[in-house]
Order: sequence, then C-alpha cells, then structure tokens
Amino acid sequence: MSLNVEREVAALQRMTVRQLRNKYVEVFGEETNGHNKPWLVRRIAWRMQAAAEGGLSERARRLAGELARDADIRLNPPPMKDRRELNETPIRELPFQADERLPPPGTIITRQYKGRMLQVRVLTHGFEHEGEVYPSLSAVARAITGSHCNGYLFFRLARKGGEA
Repeated sequence: MSLNVEREVAALQRMTVRQLRNKYVEVFGEETNGHNKPWLVRRIAWRMQAAAEGGLSERARRLAGELARDADIRLNPPPMKDRRELNETPIRELPFQADERLPPPGTIITRQYKGRMLQVRVLTHGFEHEGEVYPSLSAVARAITGSHCNGYLFFRLARKGGEA
C-alpha cells in the first residue's frame, strides 16, 4: 500500500459511522444500508486500495467469471408452504398463573401505615392506589415509603414463615 492510502485508512478508523456512510457514497457512488463501523472501514479501505493499486488482475477476473459460471445458481425461489398449512399451525396457549398470595381482582388490600389507612385495589393487570395504577405491589410500597421493599411483606401477604 502506498503511504497516502495508509494515511487514508488510518483516518477512516477515527470517523463516526455517519461520516463513514458519507465516505462510502463518495467512494462507491451509492448509498449503503450498513451501520457496522468495522465493515464500513474494511469496504472503503478495500475500494481505496483497489483504486490506488489497480484492483484485481485480468487473470483473477477471468477465474472468478469461470467459477461463477460453474456455480449452481438457484433460478427460482424455494417453494412456499401452502397458506393453509401456515394458518393451521397449532398455537399452544400457556395458562397464566397468578401469584397465590394475591387475592382475586377487585379485592381491596388495606394496611395501617404511619397513622394512615392505605387502600390498594387489586386489578387484573396491576394495582391501583390513590388513583394511580402500579405494575406491582412492590411499586406501590415504594411509592408509599420512598424506598424499595417487598410488596408482599409490606402489605402482609407473605406465606407463613415470613417468606415472600
């Protein structure tokens, strides 16, 4: 490689992906879908080196052409499965297991905390406290206390033995 190409390749390493994409357009004359920096650097460096030093020899081009002619090339896309087969694929639904410590949706959990009576309504997908919906009991407990704690323990819904 000539000194100028080496300097250009070193400069490619310091470019951002956006700059490399612009350089790709400049060198190849077309845009790329690539956003992978190492790939862009290699492609651009290869093209710059080929332009500076002449690219493939005529013998190499001829050999590549012969190999391409001998290759098994698929002329038609692979056969598509019958649409009915695709739609008849059995779909197995997994049953949703609610935590056994939780009461059923619609139940109101109450707890006395720092002189206040707290009320939390159990929803099918979350918990409502003071007009706001939370994804978990721990999120409700965090909103109330200001620190992380186990929601089942905070609302005293843990199994016997204190385990949550």
